[in-house]
Amino acid sequence: MTTSNLVRAAAAALIGAALSTSLAGSPAHAEIKNYEFQLTQPTVQVGADRIVTVRLVDRTTGKSVPDAVIFATRLDMAPDAMQEMVTKVTPMPGTEPGTYRFKATFGMAGRWQLSLGAKVQGEIGSVENKLVVTAEK
Repeated sequence: MTTSNLVRAAAAALIGAALSTSLAGSPAHAEIKNYEFQLTQPTVQVGADRIVTVRLVDRTTGKSVPDAVIFATRLDMAPDAMQEMVTKVTPMPGTEPGTYRFKATFGMAGRWQLSLGAKVQGEIGSVENKLVVTAEK
């Protein structure tokens, strides 16, 4: 082996060792499938301007996940076979880190499906959940 090949091999080994050390010190991220939305209250009263609050949770740690970007919301009566019964969902500021609030009109009693899509900071992919909220008179 020539001296230049030996120098290249040593340099490559040093670079590889440096990269593996820096990656080992970085925090581990959960897989996107380990995140889920959970309702804080499963029921609301029928009427206008009702607030639904959800938490985004890392199931591996049980901790709330703040600063997710909600990019999709839909509220309909799919659980009661009325997916065409859709109502507008308006995002509201959360009251604590990891909670996400939405204002909507629940025009009739029954089961409503809140569909959410979100990006979690530092994760690849998106969290998608469908939660059932019961509207009562």
